[in-house]
Amino acid sequence: MGRREAVLEPEHGLDGEDGPAQHPQRLLTHPPTSTAGLPSPRTPRDDALVREERREALAVQQRHGLSAPGHSAAPLRLYVSDAIRDITDGVVELEEAVCARLGILRPRRALVPVRLRRLAALLDEIAAHPDLARHVRDELRRMARRCARALGDTEQVVRVSGRCPWCDSVSLRAFPDRRAVLCVNPACRCTGEECGCHDDPAYRHLWPEGEWAVLASDSGCRTEELDSAMEGNAQ
Repeated sequence: MGRREAVLEPEHGLDGEDGPAQHPQRLLTHPPTSTAGLPSPRTPRDDALVREERREALAVQQRHGLSAPGHSAAPLRLYVSDAIRDITDGVVELEEAVCARLGILRPRRALVPVRLRRLAALLDEIAAHPDLARHVRDELRRMARRCARALGDTEQVVRVSGRCPWCDSVSLRAFPDRRAVLCVNPACRCTGEECGCHDDPAYRHLWPEGEWAVLASDSGCRTEELDSAMEGNAQ
């Protein structure tokens, strides 16, 4: 009995063609490779469609206030945390200072809204002490500005005519929320040796309401203009 060959037909037919019809026996030992049933490779168009579907799904979630549990894209805003801590400490210290000045027992520990209501109940007594009233007003305005900055609100600024008495620059601005006029020129320096303008880059010369008459005389502006600027009206 002769030896059986694995391949019964030559690789190529006599006429040079190569196909199943010419080589029926090759199908037994060399089955064709098929890709049927296998996923086709992703194309750039498929990737673009997936990205578009994800964008649409995210838009729907945002429109309806939905998000995946335990996941958030919101970054940690440290300046908000700092503002909350600063305002909380400021309210505590302000209430304790008011109670000490009015001869009231040290207030009990409480949340900020409770402390503010207790301060509001003391406004009539605070008004009897002008210096204390100014301190309370200034502190509350400072904390309100800090809160507004943390929330993204911008402080209103009104330009004032005239020149700064110290730097001779047209840089006087009225800040209605503070009831004050500031020179916004960072290079402004005065002759006072102990003034913060000499060692604090963030310091700005400030004229409170009680000094507006002097400022008007020294800068060339009018007190009526300052009063109008504090209402948010530019001249």
